[in-house]
Amino acid sequence: MAGEESAILLEALEGLTLEDFQEFKKKLSHIDIKEGWNIHRDELEKFTHPSTLISYMGDSYGEAAAMDIAIGLFEKMNQRHLAEKILDEKVKEYKQKYREHVAREFLQYKEVNSWLGENLSVSDRYTNLTIARRSWNQHGGEPGDVSSDTVTIQTLFEPSKDGQLQRVTVLVGATGMGKTMTIRKVMMDWVEGTLCTQFDYAFCIDCKELSFSKEVSMVDLISKCCPQQRTPAGRIFDNPEKILFIFDSFEVLGLPLVQHKGELSTDPTEAKPLETTLLSLLKRKVLPESSVLIAMRPTALQSLGQCLEGEHYVEILGFAPAAREEYFHRYFGNDNKADVAFRFTRGNGVLYSLCVIPIMSWTVCTILEQELHKRNQLLACSKTTTQMILFYLSWLTKHRVSNAWQNLQQFLHKLCSLAADGIWKHKVLFEEKEIEDQGLNQPELLSLFLNEKGLEKGTHHGNVYSFSHLHLQEFFAAMFYVLEDQEEMLSDSQIFAKDVNMLLKSYHTSRMDLNVTVRLLFGLVNPKSVEYADEGIGCRISLRPREDLLRWLQTRHRDLSHPSKIMTVKDLDTFHFLFETNEESFVQSVLGSFTGIVLQDAKLMLYDQVALCFCIKQWAGLLSVTLRSCSFHQQHRRQEPGKGLPWQSWRQEELHSPLYPLCQALRHPGSLLQSLRLQWCGLTEGDSKTLGTLLATLPSLVYFEVGDGALGDDGVRMLCTGLRQPDCHLRVLRLRYTHLTSACCQDLSVALGTSTCLEELDLSFSARLRDDGVTLLCEGLQHSSCQLQVLRLGSCSLTDTCCQALVAWLGHSHSLKCLDLSDNELGVGATLLLRQLRHHNCMLQMLGLSISTLSKDALQELVALQALKPNLKVTDLQEHEAPETGAMARLTFQHSIWAGRRAAVRGRKGLPSSRAALPHSRSLC
Repeated sequence: MAGEESAILLEALEGLTLEDFQEFKKKLSHIDIKEGWNIHRDELEKFTHPSTLISYMGDSYGEAAAMDIAIGLFEKMNQRHLAEKILDEKVKEYKQKYREHVAREFLQYKEVNSWLGENLSVSDRYTNLTIARRSWNQHGGEPGDVSSDTVTIQTLFEPSKDGQLQRVTVLVGATGMGKTMTIRKVMMDWVEGTLCTQFDYAFCIDCKELSFSKEVSMVDLISKCCPQQRTPAGRIFDNPEKILFIFDSFEVLGLPLVQHKGELSTDPTEAKPLETTLLSLLKRKVLPESSVLIAMRPTALQSLGQCLEGEHYVEILGFAPAAREEYFHRYFGNDNKADVAFRFTRGNGVLYSLCVIPIMSWTVCTILEQELHKRNQLLACSKTTTQMILFYLSWLTKHRVSNAWQNLQQFLHKLCSLAADGIWKHKVLFEEKEIEDQGLNQPELLSLFLNEKGLEKGTHHGNVYSFSHLHLQEFFAAMFYVLEDQEEMLSDSQIFAKDVNMLLKSYHTSRMDLNVTVRLLFGLVNPKSVEYADEGIGCRISLRPREDLLRWLQTRHRDLSHPSKIMTVKDLDTFHFLFETNEESFVQSVLGSFTGIVLQDAKLMLYDQVALCFCIKQWAGLLSVTLRSCSFHQQHRRQEPGKGLPWQSWRQEELHSPLYPLCQALRHPGSLLQSLRLQWCGLTEGDSKTLGTLLATLPSLVYFEVGDGALGDDGVRMLCTGLRQPDCHLRVLRLRYTHLTSACCQDLSVALGTSTCLEELDLSFSARLRDDGVTLLCEGLQHSSCQLQVLRLGSCSLTDTCCQALVAWLGHSHSLKCLDLSDNELGVGATLLLRQLRHHNCMLQMLGLSISTLSKDALQELVALQALKPNLKVTDLQEHEAPETGAMARLTFQHSIWAGRRAAVRGRKGLPSSRAALPHSRSLC
């Protein structure tokens, strides 16, 4: 034996009395172990010096077992101080050995295809990702509001803004977003002591390798991560707060995490069914002070959320623009080559947006590295993810396959069958027997698409195989449904039939994990994809499933109980599917029966925006767009907008607006858009300029609503610039919850005096608008060109001071039909207003007042008014429209307003909102 441990043991034995040394040897003679060999008592008599005894113990038991035996003997001899001393040194040395083991496992890795080059260093290739912190919704365990709190790997385990230390963190990312690479980086930073220094141990468990496990304990899970799969030395469970568990690819387990609390375990050594052991950890029943990081795709997020209480999760949003460029330089190493490749990529909008996804950045770089001179070919097929994968596979097979072409085609057919079978059965690992049964045991071809890995001894499964990336398995699964059959597919399962409608039905009803497969299926029925597949990899694709896919998209949003009801697209994935087809006629055939978009809680990344805008540009019948609690992520495109805009000074600001691509698409030639509603979408000043441009250049737009406290005065000023343009024909402008003050009212007043079309203005819930703001508004309202019919000023902190200006305006207005002043303390001003309304020139038909707050004099005026004008309706017209659960949290200035008025609004009977009417309707209030 050698090392610090043996030195400490030698020191301990040399410090014993002769009598204690003899007792140690006596007890040692009774030790019986299963591995190694036992030492007979007669042999022990030969060893009179501790050093020779230690050496013989190491030869007999092995070094690790010899130390454990010595510790146990010292405890039996009541020499606990010696046992503790040796144990401490053993733990210290093991910690160092474990870190060295982790470094060997995680420092270097192979790219998606191991033959593409030498092992790569994580530090050389890893590029920072954009990661956002989210919080669980309190209702149903679904993801709630988007937080503005962004994190990095360095801050991942720090307390949240509210000071809470999160014991369980869920790292969510769509396919190819870099979850595994992020975990690899976490492990390496822990080894180097730059991250997670509060943890003595970080155990990274690949859930793909757990799929064969039936019953396990926490000790079993830990041992899978350790050298020689031995449990760490020492009593690590005495300090669980110093343990970090990391689970990668958690969704592949497909576990029903709904075990009853009575079944959960508190003993880390107790073997239970895999789902029970994992749930015991997540529910903090076993090792409650330990920390857990779970990396998974979003498809299983809801079921996991039901197991967690109050935990946060973080979501990988991909590469920011600067990170994309950095990745190209890290990949190529050569700055000149990286610059050429990145300039080419950035010059193509779709290709550049695809590179938000790390796996697509890798794909583009891999192709360009080998065939940079064939950039035009890449550009031609860079319309969609499907075509990019086909191009990559074509390049891959042409450079690596030496077998006959026919052999490759047969192999790919069988590979598609294997992939589809795995997708249906939630399988990512395939045993050797499955590979052989499918006829895939052809090493040269197999190594192109699948990685081989040996499992731990005793599992009886031999080597297992997995697709080099799950994205690739999903692609081949999609191809299974469109390949022209060459032979019978090997499967005895009816659910595995080549039935596209069954696939679509399963996705629509319960199998959200099929999203990528379905998306790629749409991409494969594009005629260009058919051509690429035939020429590139020799696979013939059938276009027969096109009609099934078309019919499904046309009917999935249809309300069968109300077939004549106006149809709207409510799922972002519809636009992804259509974009993946990249065929204008197909898109038009699907969207021809729809008239609107309603998206809620959508996180619109650059790629999402590209898909959405592509569809909008082909959608002649789009009349309305409503986005609620949606977040737009910056595009940072460096292109010039179209020439001929009425104010070129806005150009640079618009380019910095995440809304710019959407607004550009909405004003495409032939656009008939009538209604645009943006609620709780976190708009910025740059967005307001972009929206102002839209108002000024889209004559068909008649209804515009913004409900978002981030807009503010500056944002309203930008909108007013568009309102004053001659091509703006807006009739309804609703700016609710927009945190307005009187500072923007001069601009609004000018716009009101300029516009001859505006019929309704809603500034409700602008608590800081106050009397000064209304006084300024009235200046514009009195302009002869103002034709306003509805003015809403509910919950604007108004008093009697503004009523004189309102009275003066009412005396001149012949168009106003509805005035809403609900939820304002008007005092004596209410009396003045009611008195003015008795004048025969006043044409008002509805007045919103909080009658319960009226004074005695005002009530008398009200009685007299209603006697004179019985058709004039006076009531509380307030429309409270709260944002979705969680969204109000980011509008801190509205908290007191909403809480203070919630009780008052109960029981009030308001009129129907104009938001329920069609944009062209002239309904009052």
